[in-house]
This record gives sequence, C-alpha cells and structure tokens, in this order.
Amino acid sequence: MRALVLRDFYDIAVEERPDPVAGPEQVVVEVIATGICGSDFHGYSGENGRRHPGQIMGHETVGRIRELGTDVAELTVGQLVTVNPVMSCGVCPACVSGQEHWCSRRVVLGVAPEIPAAFADRVAVPAANVVPLPEDMPEELGALVEPMAVSYHAVRRGKPVPDDRTLVIGGGPIGQACVLAAQRLGIGALALSEVSASRRELCSRLGAAVIDPAGGDLVDAVANELGGPPTLVVDAVGISRTVGDALTVSSLGARIVVVGMGSPQLDLAAYALSTAERSLIGSFAYSAAEFADTAEWVGTVPEGIQTLIEGRVGWEGAPQSFDDLARGRSTASKILVFPHGLPHQASA
Repeated sequence: MRALVLRDFYDIAVEERPDPVAGPEQVVVEVIATGICGSDFHGYSGENGRRHPGQIMGHETVGRIRELGTDVAELTVGQLVTVNPVMSCGVCPACVSGQEHWCSRRVVLGVAPEIPAAFADRVAVPAANVVPLPEDMPEELGALVEPMAVSYHAVRRGKPVPDDRTLVIGGGPIGQACVLAAQRLGIGALALSEVSASRRELCSRLGAAVIDPAGGDLVDAVANELGGPPTLVVDAVGISRTVGDALTVSSLGARIVVVGMGSPQLDLAAYALSTAERSLIGSFAYSAAEFADTAEWVGTVPEGIQTLIEGRVGWEGAPQSFDDLARGRSTASKILVFPHGLPHQASA
C-alpha cells in the first residue's frame, strides 16, 4: 500500500509499505480521507517533539471496513466508520470510570511512532476504537469527528451554562470547532478573538461575533460584543500571550480552559489568577463516550460543519500541503488527504 512517511523533519513523501493485516479484535479500514492536524504539521517541522522520522502519522480519519479480524462482532465489511485514536487498556481505574484519555497506558494512533497510522491507503486499528457512521452523511465529514470531539470536551471542561458569556481565543481549526461545540452545548453569547482576517470571516459565518485582538482595547472590544466580560474563556492557542489575554479580559471567577498546545511552557500573571479567583483548566483529548456522541452529532450534518474543510488533496498534493501549513504559507482551516483520489463533488 501507499503511505505518507515522515522521512525527516521538513521531508515527507509517499512510499510503498506492507499492507496491514487485521489481528485478533482488530479491523483494517480502507481510508477515505484523513485530516492534517496542527500537531501533524508541527510534528513535520519538528517543533512539538511529538512526531518522529520514519513515522506514518494521521489520527483524524474516516474510511470503510475492509477486513475483520477474529473475535470482532457488530461490525461489517464495507461499513462507514471513523476511528477513536486514543487506545486505552480498558481495565485501569481511569478506563473503568469512563476517562479513557487519562489511562496511563494509553497509546494514540498517529502519535505513537511504532504504529502505522492513517495517512495511508489502509490502517489496522482495534475494533473497540471503531465508531460507525450513518451511511447517508457526506463521507468526508467523518474526518472531522476527532477535532470536533477535542473541542466538545474542552468546552465541557469549562462547565458551561446557557447564560455564560463565552470567548474563544484563536480561530484555527480547534477554535472553529470550539465555536460549533459551544453552540451545540447551548451557549448564546459567543465571541472569538483571532488575528487572521480570513479566519475571522470563517468564524463569523459559523455564528460567532469576531474580534481582532490587534484592533484596539481588547477588554472593551470583548465586553462590548458579549455584554460584559466573559465568564468562560476557551484558549485554542495555548501560548503565554493568549493565556494572558484570557486573564486580562475575563470576569471575576471566570473559568479559563486551555486546549491549545502552542507552547510547552507558559508564563502566567499569577495574581490575576488567584486574586480574581479565576480557574485555569487543562483539556486534552476526550472520553470514548464524548467521541461516540460527537460522531453521532457529526452524522446529523450540523449547520456550518462543512465550512471547516478548506482544502482537499490526493497523495500528489499532500507533501506540499504539509510544507505550506508548517511554513505559514497556508492558513487553510482543515485540509483533507484522500489516498484514493478526490471525491467527484470536491474536484468538480
């Protein structure tokens, strides 16, 4: 089969690799499309230290089951599915309590370098991580389930209530997904801060009030849009400046969720956190239940979700897309890689 291999940092290419075989309690999925995540192209550049030369990346995927291993029930060949990339042990206290992403033995497809992942014609995965999708939905939307689950979990971590005044910081793919997640959870007053004009325009189409953080007094701009300082902030960037913005603009007692992973270390205005009794909350991945719930929600084709896909390429365009994203030449929200060629409707 063909696979996109990270040969070295800033060097990725399509190579022939052995076909995967479904082992016991596994299935082989014929990949329809896999999304390029920020963690993938920052891994391609070597910036985040979370991808390694020789690796086949890819964790935001959709496909059809090609082969069933032994002891696999309730799944069928040809079924449209997505894959929860968080593979946990299933027996530890975290797994038993429904917090599989806390499992100390978890392995993440597309992050673990020893496991060939979804930038490939086919991928072998545990049957327990396969989530069926409705046959009548646009197939490519299945590749958005994973980032939508990340954002759904992040907003839920902030314990939202309908009358929250909510600010999302960062209008990239996760920030965009956070806008949809906030709407899904019934939040009404919703604004987004983003420096890129094109991303602000996309998020405006999703229904958020958009703010240019470089356009003046951010505190006043946010309060004017929301009718007061935000009570809930979701930082989809995760660098010192954006966490600082969250502390500056938010209300007393606000909850600030950091889901962006833009920096491994942060400098904080500690008094702005403690004396205003704000809560700083981390968010990573999602539970299996949240992933499954999000797959069901994506299957309903919620309004605006198709807007998130801004690029589609086959194998021939994938290396350039990685490079353009890593070097900042592209601000596309989500680019999908189609191993078997672009769908007719996308290439028309």
